[in-house]
Amino acid sequence: MGNSDISEIKQIFTSRLDVLAHILSVGEKNLPDMNAALNERLAPDMLPLGAQIAFACNQPRGFSQWCAGQPIDNLGVEVDSLEMAYSHIDQTKSLVAGITADDSKLDEIKRIGLGPVKYCELPGRQYISDYLVPNLYFHITTTYAILRKLGAPLGKADFMPFLMPYIKEET
Repeated sequence: MGNSDISEIKQIFTSRLDVLAHILSVGEKNLPDMNAALNERLAPDMLPLGAQIAFACNQPRGFSQWCAGQPIDNLGVEVDSLEMAYSHIDQTKSLVAGITADDSKLDEIKRIGLGPVKYCELPGRQYISDYLVPNLYFHITTTYAILRKLGAPLGKADFMPFLMPYIKEET
């Protein structure tokens, strides 16, 4: 992510939230009961699909709140309907679209809570590249993997449609 600016970060978050919505729509079209699927897990000790969606939204949501000088207010892990999942995605996209901070925000230090007694402090750019983006991809990938496990016909093109404008064919 390097020296990204706020407008580029907003575009990345928005396009990845679009990917999340697309992945869910493939599941919705191909699985018999997406609301039941929201309780599915990859492994017994992992959170269910609904929580993966909430956590994916929490990354750009938290960034938006930080940029606005607001406390981070994460979504809860209970996502019990597809309607709620889409609503979380739409609300998060609205928060991202509303970011008005300038690039100097990225030079500020962000304190990140890592549990009851642990935390780290990172410059804004590192907060994005080393914390937010990896977490965002982890939860989108886990959503993708759960839906694949359930039989949704997802492929790499579903996961990375933001690359389509850059694809060329050799002549």
